[in-house]
Amino acid sequence: MKVLGIVGSVFGTKTRIAMQNITFSDGVDYEIIDLSELDIMFADGRDFRDFEGDTRTLVEKIIGADAIIVGTPVFQASIPGALKNVFDLLPVDSIKDKVVGIVVTAGSSRHYLVAEYQLKPVLTYMKAALLEKYVFIEGRDFLKEDIVEDDVHFRLRNLARQVENRVDQIKKEYEARYDF
Repeated sequence: MKVLGIVGSVFGTKTRIAMQNITFSDGVDYEIIDLSELDIMFADGRDFRDFEGDTRTLVEKIIGADAIIVGTPVFQASIPGALKNVFDLLPVDSIKDKVVGIVVTAGSSRHYLVAEYQLKPVLTYMKAALLEKYVFIEGRDFLKEDIVEDDVHFRLRNLARQVENRVDQIKKEYEARYDF
């Protein structure tokens, strides 16, 4: 099983720290891509295959993954533009029925519903097999480069299990439907 973690910002470290603390079962290939380390072009309506370099590689990795964990900080009460640009680069139906989990980092609890009203509608429109619950982490749950709240570690482990179980469930449904 291939799971791709996307750190959806070009600034900050907390989302990356959170994504690095997600632990999957043995046999799960979990790769984290940090947008701050890539040179991603702006979406301009071109087919993704017309792009080169990091942009094309990122889209190909998203398409090739069995599941995606979208990690996003909250800036100006919304998701970062860099993350929205990634969604704009994707071909129609490229994440249809793909399992997607969400991790949100924010400075205060007032941003809890950003995923609900900003991110989930985009992923639902794109027909992702979106996990209902997401992990919300406040700045106070971090101490320098570590997550200090045990409950956050529990929720991240639970997210990983939910992703694995949902991918397995979808695979079984497809196998039954198409008699593999």
